[in-house]
Amino acid sequence: MDPYALIETARRLAESSGAQPTQADLRRAVSTAYYALFHCLAGTGADLLTGSSESPEWHQVYRALEHGKARSACQQQGVMRTFTEEVRTFGDTFINLQKARQQADYAHEGEYSKLDVLDAVNTVQEVINEFEQADVRQRRGFAVHVLFKRRQP
Repeated sequence: MDPYALIETARRLAESSGAQPTQADLRRAVSTAYYALFHCLAGTGADLLTGSSESPEWHQVYRALEHGKARSACQQQGVMRTFTEEVRTFGDTFINLQKARQQADYAHEGEYSKLDVLDAVNTVQEVINEFEQADVRQRRGFAVHVLFKRRQP
């Protein structure tokens, strides 16, 4: 799934109905913005670990990414400190947007503003752009970190 297509979908949802999008559209936009991050990370892992797009191995790695395990890996500050700023920012944004997605999808209280949602969508786009420009070894290491359990030698 193309993360940039998801970002555009999130933006369209947040801008729907002109000046006043529905709360359903705003909530869906937050959720879709998170999925842009998720699919960016899944694709990065698959691309950098298999080296071949759309092979059975590529699909296996792509589908291996789990929401909760990825969040837990991003919360491991000792490991996250070893990555560049672009990767750390991606991890922090992943954590924050996953919480926001869960709130948007499952909590019934609270109102969303168009400006706040568009700000979140724009942040996701910037974070993905910067992440994709980060050193390939850093991105590969991060993909390994979020996909595989760390064991002591």
